[in-house]
Amino acid sequence: MLFSAFTATAEDTLSIGIIGLDTSHAIAFTKEFNQEPAAPELANCRVVAAYPYGSRDIESSSSRIPKYTETVKGMGVEIVDSIDALLKQVDCVLLETNDGKPHLEQALAVFKAGKPVFIDKPVGSNLSEVVAIYRAAEKYQVPMFSSSSLRYISGIDAIKSAGFGAVLGCQTYSPCSLEPSHTDLYWYGIHGVEALYACMGPGCEQVRHQSTPHAELATGKWSDQRLATFRGIKSGKSGYGGIAFGEKKVLSLGDYAGYKPLLVQIAQFFRTHESPIDAAETIELYAFMQAAMESKNQGGQYVKIADVMAKAEKEADALLAAQR
Repeated sequence: MLFSAFTATAEDTLSIGIIGLDTSHAIAFTKEFNQEPAAPELANCRVVAAYPYGSRDIESSSSRIPKYTETVKGMGVEIVDSIDALLKQVDCVLLETNDGKPHLEQALAVFKAGKPVFIDKPVGSNLSEVVAIYRAAEKYQVPMFSSSSLRYISGIDAIKSAGFGAVLGCQTYSPCSLEPSHTDLYWYGIHGVEALYACMGPGCEQVRHQSTPHAELATGKWSDQRLATFRGIKSGKSGYGGIAFGEKKVLSLGDYAGYKPLLVQIAQFFRTHESPIDAAETIELYAFMQAAMESKNQGGQYVKIADVMAKAEKEADALLAAQR
């Protein structure tokens, strides 16, 4: 099925389908979209169907599915038994599976059906899968968008204002539990890395990483000699935030703003089919995290983004060939 370039107006009702009920995001997003009355920015976007799976082998995710399925069902959402059945009922898709490993197979089904899709973090469990998914979206010419809600942390607009000047550096932090089946920071550190890129933008060339039982610490060096660091918190008091260093000011990134700012972007994306984030930037932030893990494995040496991308691009070819 070829994707249609038709864009919906604010008055058109969009039917949304969810793939994956193994994350609290599925519950929170459904509540926001389906509340009555809906917030003006989310009006006429309604979750109508959901396919529960979802992780089958990460216990912390798969164990949530029965309860979350009943919760979503209680909000008036039809539970279906396959992705194909879901795709027949909806205009667009929230791919919410918490486990990144099945994302390529799931996303391919959505792309082939020609449905715009938001893919929740992580896009894939490693960089090769991330590259393969973005390549597939391009092949089928289907709009795709992915982001952590931390990209829209409360102070980010002030960082982008004229009064702040050029961003010269940044430090961010977030909780950072690890999942052995995923590239280290993909599982939860991505929240802080997304905020880092919201401030710095693309252009990182190399990354070095240190790991202790208490923290994961990644330092990126940008092509214009700017430095930025992410601290993944593994013990002690946790939270989300950071500091941006500017030409004219030093500012806190502020507080976590919840899901609403991200959902506003998703609703607009579903209507316009235009992602608010360039695909190359999202791929780079995943390459940043892949390089960080490679650096950790090499004792903290700098690892070039270009090197991890070259390897991932070759592996992405093999992944896509296996899916044909």
